[in-house]
Amino acid sequence: MSYNAYITEETIEGDGDGPLAGRTVAVKDNISTDGVRTTAGSAMLAEYVPPYDATVVERLTDAGATIPGKTNMDEFGMGTTTETSAFGPTENPAAKGHVPGGSSGGSAAAVAAGEADLALGSDTGGSVRCPAAFTGTVGIKPTYGLVSRYGLIAYANSLEQIGPIAPSVEEAAELLEVIAAPDENDATTRAAHEEIGGENPDDMREYSFADAADGDVDGLEIGVPTELLDGADEDVVETFWDAIDELESQGASYHEVDLPSVEHAVEAYYVIAMSEASSNLARFDGVRYGPTPDYEGNWNEEYAKVREEGFGEEVKRRILLGTYALSAGYHDKYYKKAQDARAWVKQDFDSALEDADVLASPTMPVPPMERGESLDDPLTMYLADANTTPVNLANLPAISVPAGETSDGLPVGLQLIGPAFGERAIIRAGSALA
Repeated sequence: MSYNAYITEETIEGDGDGPLAGRTVAVKDNISTDGVRTTAGSAMLAEYVPPYDATVVERLTDAGATIPGKTNMDEFGMGTTTETSAFGPTENPAAKGHVPGGSSGGSAAAVAAGEADLALGSDTGGSVRCPAAFTGTVGIKPTYGLVSRYGLIAYANSLEQIGPIAPSVEEAAELLEVIAAPDENDATTRAAHEEIGGENPDDMREYSFADAADGDVDGLEIGVPTELLDGADEDVVETFWDAIDELESQGASYHEVDLPSVEHAVEAYYVIAMSEASSNLARFDGVRYGPTPDYEGNWNEEYAKVREEGFGEEVKRRILLGTYALSAGYHDKYYKKAQDARAWVKQDFDSALEDADVLASPTMPVPPMERGESLDDPLTMYLADANTTPVNLANLPAISVPAGETSDGLPVGLQLIGPAFGERAIIRAGSALA
């Protein structure tokens, strides 16, 4: 069966031997590949061919990986279902008739269907973790700055990170080892040894993640934010507690924690993300990027027509809302308040992690939606990100691992959140389940 996981199926061969030799890694179609079409799921970039590779692509091929193609995604990463792609929706191999999550739904579907061994996605507000949860795979959103964003078509620069999707925690960790490390082309990348107290800049043990997937959770202290359970589907909550019980049976313990700021996280996230999107997507005008206009009239009219025809409805909605939030007279009312809320979210997470090794919640408050269910109700789609967006606001690492299934057989994910550059902690905890 075809799941429409790929937009472009053009193979990029790896360079000889390496840790990923003989393995295929699908790449989300907003990550630049030299000489291979990269569309970001948009008609605006339907024929765009980058002249360079993203840093993560260089690291994949240097490690010997073969890239079998570029995967489908919500247009410019804006969506939770992979239904806003200009190239059609992606099917969920793990739940027929339901969405695979988004915006990295094509990457997760390719792994879940066995069409790729591993995959890369990008996570702005949950876009790696959501599809991992909905397809029964593993997805890691790294700490902001651990993985280079050079060559990633930007949606919201201060929030997004490239991360791995894999069938197991160990395989996801192996892929993270390959793509993590500072990059001179991305000034936001940071050396992990500086952040976690390492003394030797040449000591790369901080980038060794696969050996942490040993399943040893004896003595692990888990914090459970009660706010991230409020309003969640009953089946999802029950499956979540079953997973916590399993971790307890292996020696972990848990306590409840309060994160009062997350009540405002979704609103703050969308104000910030849409504002950054309105700026980033200004370049798609038919002159710098996008189809060359073939209209008669003044430049403003041609510019408007290119964007009207090139962008989908969800992208246009977010550009309009972001532009409004940044406009004169409203910047302080919306954008500044959202940044204040962001600082509050980070403070709450840092405080909660002082007494816990990791925090745990359902990855998504709902099981996979039926196809078409949320397209006419954008607010429902936005609220589905309630458990994932706070992590991006706080720039922390998180992993989604399979927690089980609902009574209807739909996949449920468990999200584990760690301190900054605490990838090893979430990988160790997650490997006890997957």
